[in-house]
Amino acid sequence: MNSRPCDPKAEELSLALAVSGLRAGYGRGGDIVCGIDLAQKAESIVAVIGPNGSGKSSFIKTIAGLVPTRAGTVAVSGRDITTLSPARRVASGLAYVPQEANIFATLTIAENLKLATEFLRGRAGVGPEQREKVLDLFPELRLRPRTLAGNLSGGQRQMLAFACALLANPEVLLLDEPSAGLSPKIVGETMEAVVRVREAGVTVLLVEQNVAAALGIADEVVVLVAGRLTLRASAADIRQADLAGLFFGKAA
Repeated sequence: MNSRPCDPKAEELSLALAVSGLRAGYGRGGDIVCGIDLAQKAESIVAVIGPNGSGKSSFIKTIAGLVPTRAGTVAVSGRDITTLSPARRVASGLAYVPQEANIFATLTIAENLKLATEFLRGRAGVGPEQREKVLDLFPELRLRPRTLAGNLSGGQRQMLAFACALLANPEVLLLDEPSAGLSPKIVGETMEAVVRVREAGVTVLLVEQNVAAALGIADEVVVLVAGRLTLRASAADIRQADLAGLFFGKAA
C-alpha cells in the first residue's frame, strides 16, 4: 500500500486549535506561560489541570487575547489569530467564558443574550438560527427570558454564560474554571452542559481545578506545572495516575 508523506501544514489546518511556543506574562515580570505547545482536534474536550499557581488561567487568557503574547502563535482552524484583539478573536471563531464576572447580573436573561452579539460583526452563522440552536441546548433559559441573571443559581449563571459565548457561533470555546464555587450536584450539571456543547460541534478547552469533574468528560488532559506543559495523556490514563506525582514532580 502506498503511503503519502505527512504534510505538517495540512495537519495544522485540520486542527481546531493550534498553540505553538506560547510565552506570556504580566508587565515587566517573568514569563508565566513558558513556551507551551498544544494541538487540539475538532469537537474534542481537552482539560488543562495542574496545581494552584501553575499558570492555567494565564494560559487560557493568553489564547483569548487578554494576556499579552510575548512569543509563539495561536491559530483557530488554521487561521493565525496571534495579533488580533480579543474581540477580533471572537469574530474569528474563538469564544471565552471567564471564571468570574461572566454575566451581567442586573440584566435579564434575554438582555444578556442580546448583548452577547450586539457588537459582533462579520462572524458567519450569528443570528436567529444560532440563537435557537443555543436555546435548544439550554431550554431552561428559553423559559425564563425576563428573569434577572442575578437571581439565577450558580449553575444557571454558568449556563447563561455558556449560551452567551455560543451565540457567536464559535469553533473553539475556552472555559476557565466553570465549576468554581458550585455544589457537587451543580458541578455535575455544568459538566453535562460542557458535553452537550461538544456534541453540538464545538471544540472545548477546559481549565479546571476540580480534576475529578474534568476527567469525567475530557478526551485528553494536559498538565501544567510552573507555566510549562509537563504531560499530555488520555483522560483514562490520568485517572490511574498519581496526581501528586504529576503536579509536584514525584513521578517519573
